[in-house]
Amino acid sequence: MVRMLNTTFRHVALDIETTGLFPQRGYRIIEIGAIAIEEGCPVEKFCSFVKIDRKIPRQTRWIHGISDEMLEGQPEAEEVLPRFYDFLRDDVIVAHNARFDVEFLRHEFSRLSLTLKNRSVCTLEMSRKLYPGLPNHRLDTVYRHLFGKIAANVQRHRALDDAKMAAEIWLEMVKR
Repeated sequence: MVRMLNTTFRHVALDIETTGLFPQRGYRIIEIGAIAIEEGCPVEKFCSFVKIDRKIPRQTRWIHGISDEMLEGQPEAEEVLPRFYDFLRDDVIVAHNARFDVEFLRHEFSRLSLTLKNRSVCTLEMSRKLYPGLPNHRLDTVYRHLFGKIAANVQRHRALDDAKMAAEIWLEMVKR
């Protein structure tokens, strides 16, 4: 049995796009997308690119489509992350593969002497428990299982659209 969280508290469904898999190896966050949810409804959103001081690896660009040119003129981490920290407050984080997102956020926040103590709920782990028969538990697979098609205007592997999908998945799973 999956322990569901009370949806009357504010939750923040989020997703980040990064230059690689491991913040300890110098990979960085390059996009943050988040949806604040209160009483089961989206109430506020946060979305920003994050300019970094290095090139985005080719294989990473291929996954999310974010190029070095897209980051030109965008705010740097020192500007974006404190604003996101304020947006996040002490709310419960909802993310698909939350361990990944939380680890990156902790690493980036610590660079700015900010501490991430938020609780988190992982829609990936929830889906594994609730839907063990799925062929995999990727975000798009779980979304299709619950809702059918993904809208044509959704950009997969982009932070805000993936955060919206995670929010919808989470809200549907807590109903069940």
